[in-house]
Amino acid sequence: MTAARFAHSNAAVQDRTMVGFTLTELAIERLMKDLPTPYYLIDETLLQKNLEIIQRVREASGAKSVLALKCFSTWCVFDLMRQYLDGTTSSSLFEARLGFEEFGKEVHAYSVGFSTDDVKAVRQFADKIIFNSVSQLNSHYSHVQGCNLGLRVNPAISYSHFDLADPARRYSRLGVADKAALAEASAVLKGLMYHFNCENDDVDSFIRALERIGHDDGELLHKMEWISFGGGLSFTKAEYPLNRFCSALREFGQKFDVQIYLEPGEAVVTQTTELVTTVIDLVHNEVDIAIVDASLEAHMLDHLVYRTNPRLAAPAAGEHRVMIAGRTCLAGDVFGDFRLAKPLRIGSEVRIADAGGYTMVKSNWFNGVAMPSIVVRRLNGTVELIRSFEYDDFKRSLS
Repeated sequence: MTAARFAHSNAAVQDRTMVGFTLTELAIERLMKDLPTPYYLIDETLLQKNLEIIQRVREASGAKSVLALKCFSTWCVFDLMRQYLDGTTSSSLFEARLGFEEFGKEVHAYSVGFSTDDVKAVRQFADKIIFNSVSQLNSHYSHVQGCNLGLRVNPAISYSHFDLADPARRYSRLGVADKAALAEASAVLKGLMYHFNCENDDVDSFIRALERIGHDDGELLHKMEWISFGGGLSFTKAEYPLNRFCSALREFGQKFDVQIYLEPGEAVVTQTTELVTTVIDLVHNEVDIAIVDASLEAHMLDHLVYRTNPRLAAPAAGEHRVMIAGRTCLAGDVFGDFRLAKPLRIGSEVRIADAGGYTMVKSNWFNGVAMPSIVVRRLNGTVELIRSFEYDDFKRSLS
């Protein structure tokens, strides 16, 4: 797919402003209005702010960070991310291969369940292979002997607002809970993964968890070369106590003489991306309902799964009530109930906020609705249409 580039010349850069924009910014905004909606708009300037926090954590704590591709795999911005992150971590063979081919640096390959063919393929490019269970480790050991191997541990503690995402929920299949089996397997391991958080912005709970893990598994930790504490830590959130977070990581790493890894996904892309849509119809059924040319079901599925509602980046808030809904036939395809400064009209632009994490990786072809294009606003202000999706993409996804 050929990329369409919308750029301004250096001659257009002026010190003057017009209605709050520099002339350059105004020109770009006009160009963006020519882009057909819907599209995901990734802003590299906002992305870089998160990445700089991750770099600060790396420098202050010694912990390395690998991008969780299960959250965000949009490789058109990997050139920027590569400058701040140590590599990628995956949940499947395909994600691991994407990280190897498009990101480079370290490749951590994890899966809840590897097939034999998966293991034979992934061992060719993975720097670390992490198994979910002792039985998987034993089954595939003959194929990976000599590789840098890790095992996921279920520490029986977790932080999650949703049972659906709680890795230590009752009957969880995620990680090894049997301490005896873990100790026996440790002879062939170089690392352990503790992924036990989901949207955790409470540094105190994380520090308590580190203390418990150190207490319960200290003898085992001393045998390891590296430890991963997974993702789900909201440490790029505004006013997060980074100094305490970094101190806890640094002290843990020094105590057990291990290299600590973090696996940020949402923390990398939070508040960097919008889903830009257009109102295509207005109906009234007790309340005003604006139907946009995108879909919660198809384009922001996590909100439907977790029964949450996204925020709006635009229009501005006010007193006019409107329900904003998607265009599929699913009755519950609704972004939310909002109050806006002005009533919406057919043709009005609606921007859904924070549409980076767990969106593009979960987009689907429900109802045959075209997927949003992917657009990037680069650090230099250039707006680039990376890819649009057509009927042939829909057809190829089927058989």
